Amino acid sequence: MLRRLRQRPEWKFFGVLPRADRGLGVAWWALLVLRGLLPAAFAVAMGALVGAVQRGESLGAPLAVVGVVFVLLQVLTPIHQAISANLGSRVAAWLYDRLTEACVRPPGVGHLEDPKLTSDLTVAREFDLGMTGPPMHINMDFIAGSLVEMIGGLASALVLFAYAWWAPLVLAGAWLATHWLLRESAVWHDRNTDEVREAQRHADYAYRLAVDPPAAKELRLFGLADWTVERFTSRRKLLFDRIYRATRLREKPLVWSLLLLAAANVAVFWSLADAAAGGRLDLGHLVAYAQLAVGTSMIAFGGLNWALDGAAAPVAAVLRLEPAMAPAGALAAPSQTVRSARGLPAREIRFRNVTFAYPQSDRPVLDGFELTIPAGSSLAIVGQNGAGKTTLAKLLCRLYDPQRGAIEVDGVDVRDLDVGAWRSRVAAVFQDFIRFELPLRDNVAPSGAPDDAVLAALAEAGAAGLAALDTPLARGYEGGTELSGGQWQRIALARALCAVRRGAGLVLLDEPTAQLDVRGEAEIFDRILAATRQATTILISHRFSTVRHADRICVLEHGRVIELGTHDELIAERGRYRTMFELQAKRFGATEDEEGKAYDVLA
Repeated sequence: MLRRLRQRPEWKFFGVLPRADRGLGVAWWALLVLRGLLPAAFAVAMGALVGAVQRGESLGAPLAVVGVVFVLLQVLTPIHQAISANLGSRVAAWLYDRLTEACVRPPGVGHLEDPKLTSDLTVAREFDLGMTGPPMHINMDFIAGSLVEMIGGLASALVLFAYAWWAPLVLAGAWLATHWLLRESAVWHDRNTDEVREAQRHADYAYRLAVDPPAAKELRLFGLADWTVERFTSRRKLLFDRIYRATRLREKPLVWSLLLLAAANVAVFWSLADAAAGGRLDLGHLVAYAQLAVGTSMIAFGGLNWALDGAAAPVAAVLRLEPAMAPAGALAAPSQTVRSARGLPAREIRFRNVTFAYPQSDRPVLDGFELTIPAGSSLAIVGQNGAGKTTLAKLLCRLYDPQRGAIEVDGVDVRDLDVGAWRSRVAAVFQDFIRFELPLRDNVAPSGAPDDAVLAALAEAGAAGLAALDTPLARGYEGGTELSGGQWQRIALARALCAVRRGAGLVLLDEPTAQLDVRGEAEIFDRILAATRQATTILISHRFSTVRHADRICVLEHGRVIELGTHDELIAERGRYRTMFELQAKRFGATEDEEGKAYDVLA
């Protein structure tokens, strides 16, 4: 039973408080317990004061006690709220720190693309944005308030034993029974159902369509403004409907709860009135016990509420992700002593019978893949979407390891190379390349490089004169500027070219110029080939005007090489490459563009 209790999200949440900040955690619990005991203490103090008045005794001590308890009731609440807010912020920071570590530390990326971890990752990543509930610093006060109510009710019931053993059992039992009778309305159990989470995701997606800049152009172009608003409101209404269905009160349990509470309170207060009327209870005790009987009702309003569930869910998610992400993002250990990657590749890169499938997928992307790439040459890879082109780039970067087979560099399995050293030999530009909100210099050389190397790389990428090296590439910063999609792609290419200048020997370009026109892409690739003459270059692209410039072209289909050769050789074979080339060439049947420049890139 204790083991099951420790697996509860609520247990894990309370266990995180001292780890986030021990001092604040201790103060939070101490004030919580003190606030819970004060209502019962105030009832006893008031009874003593009334009794002193009735007996004509000195009122100094009873008044002082009542005054102290009353002041504490007023003062401790805002102090506790401030501590709750600070502790909530510390817990949120602790969770973000742990999540960041868990996401960044594994050398691979399998943990970020594993479907089994997606739900926990979403909950952990967005818990403090206010979309699925109050932020943590607000949640903590709701949790504290509910627990104070529960402690206050139980404390009042315990003191009520001084009147009669049965009275607190009857009252506390009735108020506790409401938690069971009305459990179907317990939002802390039902707001995190799969149905509610699904509705939340749909509502969030529609909301982001409406407010995120990237979607703004298409929404207006296609007249989708009303559709977006309707989609958001309908999904949000569905979310609220599901929350309501999960939390609404049931009529029969409510009636039974009212009857039970009425009977319990009538029994206790009738007994108190009878005892007072019969002279068995003086006025002071009557006042104290009556207040304690009323205070016992706090049991119904306290406990483990919806705020605790909302706060415990991301804590549990992060604690589950930490041990799960490390193995999911791990790479294979070297089979022998770790080898140096200095000067690689010098002869060739070889895929030897490589088979690879993504996490939780039973369909291999690459199946018995074989390919040899001579060092210092350029290779273009073409094929339909899903053929495995980007997967090859990920494997070469050792973001994943193949399940079978090996990738060898000059005869050495890449798994036997130091991961960091091998990656320092690789310069890659992916289609979804990163855009740092940093100065231009740091975008081109995140690890640092002399300014002359940065400027030379920018010139080779056709990005000279875009901005000064100290200019932040974001308008949100003083003196910052914003770049177009094509300009950003040139910055990403300059980043790769700068890495080549710093010693990289393998250049991977995965659709690096998708936002440039055909002529611009061909020009850029010519520049890249010239700048990487001493390196091995692999280009993944759908544009045949660019791939024809490579030394060899590889056609992929269903994870296998079906054609390999130069542009002229593949055209002469009249196979899949020629078919795709001619289909794309028809799109450029015009001889001139709108500016009168000749289309010669496909001639």
